[in-house]
Amino acid sequence: MELTPTQLSAYFAFTEVSSLLRHAVERQLRDVGDLSYVQFQLLARLGDTPGGRQRMTDLADGVVISRSGLTYQAQLLDQRGLVTRAPSPEDERSTVVAITDAGRDVLAAVFPGHVETVHSLLFATLSDADADDLARILGRASEHLRAIPPRSAAPRKRK
Repeated sequence: MELTPTQLSAYFAFTEVSSLLRHAVERQLRDVGDLSYVQFQLLARLGDTPGGRQRMTDLADGVVISRSGLTYQAQLLDQRGLVTRAPSPEDERSTVVAITDAGRDVLAAVFPGHVETVHSLLFATLSDADADDLARILGRASEHLRAIPPRSAAPRKRK
């Protein structure tokens, strides 16, 4: 199977926009909140979750990061007092991460600049109809990719 010239062009445009936008977003998050992109995603997901807590496995699936990568990032956030980690009351083999008030404060500090960065770099040149099309197209691609079992569901490799 080959990509058509249109598909190849769309792919290159998507990867270029994604890389340029992510670089600018990461810079803003680092400058304002001393956060990596993944750390911001973790805090934002926790901030949007009722009760501000989630199992580590669910967080890993949501932000598309390995279990070990999430553990490392959560440890860094825990050391800064932005999250807490504890065994799950339902399953002691699972760990639950919860956002703290300090974590919510950091989110509140970075969000205005984050929104401005995304708007000015991605949406400023797009109409509402373009944004609707983009959301629909990328949503369909995301659903297709998420239909594949998440990495956290894969069996762990034994040494």
